[in-house]
Amino acid sequence: MDYKISSTTAEVMAALTELPEVKKGLDFLKADHDKAIEEQLELVTIKAPTFFEQERAARYAEMFKALGLDNVHIDSHTNVIGVKKGSGGGPAIVIEGHLDTVFPLEVEINPVIKDGKIHAPGICDDTRGLAAVLSVIRAFNETKIEHTGDIYFAGMACEEGMGGLRGMKGFFEDNKGKIAASITIDGARADRIVYNATGIKTMEFNFYGIGGHAFGAFAAVANPLHAAARAVAKIADLKVPTEPKTTYAVSKFHAGSDAGVHAITESASFKINFRSNGMAELKKLEEDILRCAEEACKEESEFWGKDSITHDYKYLVDVPAGVQNINTPIVEATYAAMKHLGIEPAFMKDGCTNANMPIGLGIPAVCIGRGGNEGGVHTTHEWFEMEGAYRCPQEVFLIALALSGVKDKCKSVLK
Repeated sequence: MDYKISSTTAEVMAALTELPEVKKGLDFLKADHDKAIEEQLELVTIKAPTFFEQERAARYAEMFKALGLDNVHIDSHTNVIGVKKGSGGGPAIVIEGHLDTVFPLEVEINPVIKDGKIHAPGICDDTRGLAAVLSVIRAFNETKIEHTGDIYFAGMACEEGMGGLRGMKGFFEDNKGKIAASITIDGARADRIVYNATGIKTMEFNFYGIGGHAFGAFAAVANPLHAAARAVAKIADLKVPTEPKTTYAVSKFHAGSDAGVHAITESASFKINFRSNGMAELKKLEEDILRCAEEACKEESEFWGKDSITHDYKYLVDVPAGVQNINTPIVEATYAAMKHLGIEPAFMKDGCTNANMPIGLGIPAVCIGRGGNEGGVHTTHEWFEMEGAYRCPQEVFLIALALSGVKDKCKSVLK
């Protein structure tokens, strides 16, 4: 890809990387690798399914306090927040990984190190992100570099699954107007830059009727299960654009029971997950899905002409889509940081990460990979290869300084 950064970003990064304290920080982060792995191994054993992150949050808050951050607290969303105050005049930014994993409490977690890899459920996603955040804090402490803007460090709750990124959403709601840019650590490798936001909605639809005996009430009542099935069939016929990529899938359908196999059920339900890289396309698909449900109820009711099927719905996950210019300063700074470290950047146009929330609000944000190699993510066979993992915190350190600025030495790319 032929990608060029602006002269402003190039000048900031050139000035930044010449500073002795920045060079010291990068060297420190490489040397801090073993400490970061040690903390990663500790944190992964503290189970943290979505909605049950409290124990891990408490320990993470202790780690923040031990590193001397200001105003360390666990907020009402179970996010762990700590602040490193700037010298003043620079934009405030947030650096975060997420606390939760996809594994229920009953899953045993006993890390095994073999052939340079750590094997454990959750060892990558996003325990490694949390460890990288701690390493970056230590680099700031070690160098005593005077960044101008406040830096918020965070472990966010409820990123996965039904959590729907609500920890990140709550953080930005609580800090309206305070945060100028956001760095998320999530995903594989050290070379990826996610700069756009794939929007996600998950909805539950419920259909209701009178119900009755499958033989005795036949033709006397409409069938809510049939209405739900009509809705799903209509949805299955929807055409969606390939660009921006837009998708949908009915993921759960439920009605009745084996005991009532001879009955017309009184209710039926289904869940649907749909996504798009474009907010307008996501909204259009949502409108089409709502129309399908409405039409299905009407058709089932009119077919029998006896009673009316009703329905309702609720949103289980609602994550905004968003687009940034590929040459927005935060993306350019991320690219330049990687190039300085000898990493060939890989742009990822699609992605649903905690970066969705700020991007959806029009706040500059990127998501970068955790460093190292990994595999089996979201399975009990998850593994993390440790070699070179320090490159992620090195990237974050440089990006953060480029965004915040250094007192009397280097301006912010956001200014």
